[in-house]
Amino acid sequence: PSPMGAWWPLPRGCPLNSEYAAPTATIHLPDSLDVFPLRDTVVFPGVPAQLSSARPHTIRLITRTVETGDLLCLLTERRPSDAPTPEDMYQIGTAAHVQRMWHLPDGSVRVLVQGRCRVEAIAFLPTDAGLRIQPGIIEPPLPATDNDLRALSSGASSLFQKILSLTPNLPDELQIAALNIQNPGHLADFIAFHLNLDLSIKQALLETGDPATRLARLTLLMTQEVEVLELGVRIRSRVQSELDRSRKDHLIREQIRALQRELGEGDARQAETEALRARMADNPMSGEAHAEAERELQRLLRLPQGAPEYAACRAYLDYLTELPWNRQSPERLDLIQARRLLDADHLGLDAVKERILDELAVYRLGAGQRGPVMCLSGPPGVGKTSLGQAIAQALGRRFVRVALGGVRDEAELRGHRRTYLNAMPGRIVQGIHRAGMRNPVLMFDEIDKLGAGGAGDPASALLEILDPAQNAAFLDHYLNVPFDLSRVFFIATANALSRIPDALRDRLEIVEIPGYMEMEKAAIVRKHILPRQRLAHGLTPRQILVRPAAVRRLIACYTREPGLRGLERTLGALCRKAARQVAEGHPDPLIIDAEDLSVHLGPPPFPADLADHPSVAGLAPGLAATYAGGQVFYVEATAMAGARELILTGHQGDVMKESARAALSCIRTRTHALGIDAQIWADSDIHIHMPASAVPKDGPSAGLAIAVCLASLFTRRPVKQKLAFTGEITLTGRVLRVGAIQDKLLAAHRAGIRHVVLPEANRADAGLLPEKALRGLRLSFVNTLDEALHIGIAAP
Repeated sequence: PSPMGAWWPLPRGCPLNSEYAAPTATIHLPDSLDVFPLRDTVVFPGVPAQLSSARPHTIRLITRTVETGDLLCLLTERRPSDAPTPEDMYQIGTAAHVQRMWHLPDGSVRVLVQGRCRVEAIAFLPTDAGLRIQPGIIEPPLPATDNDLRALSSGASSLFQKILSLTPNLPDELQIAALNIQNPGHLADFIAFHLNLDLSIKQALLETGDPATRLARLTLLMTQEVEVLELGVRIRSRVQSELDRSRKDHLIREQIRALQRELGEGDARQAETEALRARMADNPMSGEAHAEAERELQRLLRLPQGAPEYAACRAYLDYLTELPWNRQSPERLDLIQARRLLDADHLGLDAVKERILDELAVYRLGAGQRGPVMCLSGPPGVGKTSLGQAIAQALGRRFVRVALGGVRDEAELRGHRRTYLNAMPGRIVQGIHRAGMRNPVLMFDEIDKLGAGGAGDPASALLEILDPAQNAAFLDHYLNVPFDLSRVFFIATANALSRIPDALRDRLEIVEIPGYMEMEKAAIVRKHILPRQRLAHGLTPRQILVRPAAVRRLIACYTREPGLRGLERTLGALCRKAARQVAEGHPDPLIIDAEDLSVHLGPPPFPADLADHPSVAGLAPGLAATYAGGQVFYVEATAMAGARELILTGHQGDVMKESARAALSCIRTRTHALGIDAQIWADSDIHIHMPASAVPKDGPSAGLAIAVCLASLFTRRPVKQKLAFTGEITLTGRVLRVGAIQDKLLAAHRAGIRHVVLPEANRADAGLLPEKALRGLRLSFVNTLDEALHIGIAAP
């Protein structure tokens, strides 16, 4: 037999309440009872229950019992079995009457039984089929007179009522029946039967004869069941609330879609959403970025297309889904190919190219791990940007240039927050977006031109961007999600290192690029600049011919600079002359000799030999370093009747003014040694001037030239021709080390200087230049002013 289930409703017409109106009367058991084996259920005394069975023997037993009105023993199986034995059965069961039987179409029967009393199987009797026991009554009827028992009964009834109220699928008749039961034992049995308990627990309650004990155990079990049911109610209420909200949102969205379809916008909105989701699927993003994209996409769906926030939200999603979160160029680094690329586009600069190849070799062996960021420092026009492009080609990566000149707002690098109108990402994210790869070669051009404004210091933002230990989680304010910059190969360029903040400069590996020499410029014009300018102006080699002598004169007299931009502009002007001649129909080519330059370009802005200065006392050439490279300048001094005043003109900076005062004091301490009339210090004003007053001048390296100029003035002996000085002077006459020696020597070579006096401490710096750069240039290294005067001032 199989259980009918504790919650099945009784058939119509079956009494329920009347069975529990009074205590069970005394029952007389026969000597033996047939056993109805129960599977997965327990029947209690006084409780009606529906049972079913398909076993032929059990069906015959039930049919006979219905005819005779005998009792049956309902015993539960310990272990389900098709042919149960005494070992498979519990020893305690219920004696019951069969009140009604129904035959079902499948051949089984369903019966309604009424439990009468607890019985114990004292012994199992032999029989031909089924089981038969010798019964014994366990629980006689007890009157409910004890106060504790009534309190337990009342509490159990209340808990059962609460369970019924929390279980909506139970019939309402159970509440009425439970309230009409007065006998505590019958109430305990009724509750135990209808509670959803384990079979072992129900059997244990059946085997408990004391009603108080049964009620106490049931109270504990029902308390736990109430807690579980209340938790389930809360969970269902919360789930239902979320479902209601979801249904409401879905209904509103459907209404919005219907309105959009009426307005002709529905298909476009759906296509747009599908395109964004397809882009998100094709471009795997980080977890934070994907979550942010989903939030913004849901927000976009709720916004009408005419709302101002719609365009901003759509632009943000476009940027977020188009960024190369995981897309990168394959690593390809061939040092031989890198050298070939550097040599093909850059003539000379051997030391710089060697330094770049060393950096690339370390990058290759370190599996992409980088140290400090390389900073290419040099005057304008020497090829810093093109060197960065060659590095990108050698690595097989995209090249992105980020111009930092004039940037004064930190948001230019970190991006603007989306709370601002027309917000946009910073230049870093914009550059990576343009590259389409997460590992481009990104060049910060003119890093020394950064400014600090009221909106933050952009140089401070670069401290994080250029630090490999921090930029793996770079946070752009517009994106508001971390982006990994650790795969980006950063390069910086600068003209003046002194303008870079110390903290930022500490993160840079400085690679100085000196200017080009005359012979290198001539070769670059022949191989690169002139063919490029002919192609840009639509000319053939037969339509314009520039003689080598004209190229040398262009370099010496028209474009005296460390770089090549002025030279390229001048050659462009000559190509335009040839293009005009061709356009006017002249068949002959334009041949340009050195003598023809003044006809096409006018008089040269620089003299043929800048080193040929007048041979007068009080004039000394010096060497300075500017943002445009090295430069030759002149120091002029004169004395006049006055009140011992020192006059300084020529747009000199504070450091240079201090150098002039130190040089004057140093010369005054050598009044007798140099044969100077001491009276001149008492009644003379001294005026020191540096021509080109519109150009700011500063730095300590002019101190030696100023001291030599003053010594020449007061000794009335001129400085030797084609001789220049550089070095910092002290009050005791020591000559100290200065910077940018290579740029200064190249400037002296371009200007026709043949002899340079410089500090002994700079001997190693001068040795870094190739021998061809020093060809025809004599260097004298000095430690004191006296040594410099002995070399530089002509004998009387």
